[in-house]
Amino acid sequence: MSKKAKDENKEYVSLPYFGINKLLPYLKPYRFIIFSMVSLGLLGGFVDIILPLFQRYALNHFIEKDTLDTLAIFILSYVGILIFQVVANGISAYQACQIEMYVGRDMKRESFNHLQTLAFSYYNQNSVGYIHARVMSDTNRIGSLVSWGLMDGVWNLSYILGAVVVMLSINYKLALWVLAIVPLTALAAAFFQKKLVRINRKIREINSQITGNFNEGITGAKTTKTLVIERKMEENFNDTTEEMRKTSVRGIHYRAMFSSMISFSASLALALVLWRGGIITMEGVLEIGTLSVFMSYALGMMDPVQWIVRAISDLITVQVNVERFTRLMETESDVSDSPEVIEKYGDSFDPKRENWEPLYGDITFEDVSFKYPDGDEYVLEHFNLHVPQGTNVAIVGETGAGKSTLVNLVCRFFEPTSGRILIDGRDAKERSQLWLHSNIGYVLQSPHLFSGSVLENLKYGNPDATMEQIQDAVRSVSAEGVIARMEKGYDSDVGEGGDLLSTGEKQLLSFARAILADPRIFVLDEATSSIDTVTEKLIQDAIANLMKGRTSFVIAHRLSTIRQADVILVVKDGKIIEQGSHSQLMAKEGAYFHLYTRQFREEAMDQSMETAFGE
Repeated sequence: MSKKAKDENKEYVSLPYFGINKLLPYLKPYRFIIFSMVSLGLLGGFVDIILPLFQRYALNHFIEKDTLDTLAIFILSYVGILIFQVVANGISAYQACQIEMYVGRDMKRESFNHLQTLAFSYYNQNSVGYIHARVMSDTNRIGSLVSWGLMDGVWNLSYILGAVVVMLSINYKLALWVLAIVPLTALAAAFFQKKLVRINRKIREINSQITGNFNEGITGAKTTKTLVIERKMEENFNDTTEEMRKTSVRGIHYRAMFSSMISFSASLALALVLWRGGIITMEGVLEIGTLSVFMSYALGMMDPVQWIVRAISDLITVQVNVERFTRLMETESDVSDSPEVIEKYGDSFDPKRENWEPLYGDITFEDVSFKYPDGDEYVLEHFNLHVPQGTNVAIVGETGAGKSTLVNLVCRFFEPTSGRILIDGRDAKERSQLWLHSNIGYVLQSPHLFSGSVLENLKYGNPDATMEQIQDAVRSVSAEGVIARMEKGYDSDVGEGGDLLSTGEKQLLSFARAILADPRIFVLDEATSSIDTVTEKLIQDAIANLMKGRTSFVIAHRLSTIRQADVILVVKDGKIIEQGSHSQLMAKEGAYFHLYTRQFREEAMDQSMETAFGE
């Protein structure tokens, strides 16, 4: 179990309150529906309380006195009460569905929108599965509790209180015999519920492992086959599912014992009523109809007692869901706009584009130091760099050297720890993130396409683009062949995350999408690494024309592709150790020189081997 999961399990038993106050903003819009549901629940409980009194009247009046007087009124009243109960229960159940769906929907929307505002550091520190559980599982549990849990709670509590009041008012001595079973039933229920909570928690943990194993088996199918580890994967999966079976069977045993215990308690309560009530009835102190009332309440009270014990455990469990959800909603982004900036420029969901100034692309690092929020060492220290408008900056270095740090700061995915970054002579913090991001074209080494058609994905770059503009962008990066090979052309589905396309094809479409956005700043993060050398040369020629007058940052693996860059930055261990043009750095015969010559020799050797193999 991960440390995060262990910490959450500690919260499971230590939280002192449910935290309903944190949910009030999500419940307030539906307060009238909740009030109606609670009112109908109370009325439903009241009907269940008085139904045994009808039974009492029938036995005492019609059977004991052997008369049919008032039978018609009795039947009409009884049927009317039943119809009212059915209608009330139906409406309250419908309203519970509404509350569950509305509250769950609102919480999912709020959390999803909030996630869009968080900086990259949050996603670096939290897994996709962890975030997904907050948005989906936790909100579902909370929505279910505040709807069905509230409705059931109102009915069960009102029934118990009402039944106790009626029994005490009719015959308090016999009522005490019935109520004597309640504490014993509650204690036994609490014992079994504690066991079941622990087992259910274990089942959820094992289920997560099964899901993880299943996911790995699918996504890693090619690796599994090439390593010939099918047998090992099967054994791991079988072991996990067998553990799930054993744990589930143990849970079923406890549930069976729990149900048997409740049935025994109900039978014991009924036996006590029959014993003591029978004696009192034979003495002429208690009527047969009154005895039947106590029998009904004795049987009917066991389920509500069981529900209360289970509800207490559920409340403790849901506290964790509430705390995890509210912790997400209370998480503040490491990168955020000031209230003054939002007032003038708007935010990501309500931009005030009319106030946006044009961006030209002049970028200055002023004494910038930076360390990642979850790191201890500085990646940059007192770094200064001026990138004039239209400059092509290449960033090179070994894998893991920290090449992406600079572009992450330029794009304002992270804020400098100290110092500042100027965009067109003004601190980047003085204008909105959306203003900056709307002027950046970013093509990743592992590009992402959204589910939908090719055309829909391209239009993310510019929703108002004409078909002619889209086709020009596609041709400029030599991607027309990719679309021509697809069955439905621009209307072809790309699959989830673009999985129906190869990485190289996704990169070409990502290039076209970025170009269609007409950005003032281009960022290419090893963007041609999955494209063949012929296509790469075509794209480089196209980009060379497209980037004229635009500022660009190119993170390159193949150094031969960035020889024409205006400035080359050499990164090592997160530090800029060299900078200059290709010719300047080659003349120094330093780190860049050694990187370039080594790679040149490796490429020449690869070409020689390909030639020899071809011959």
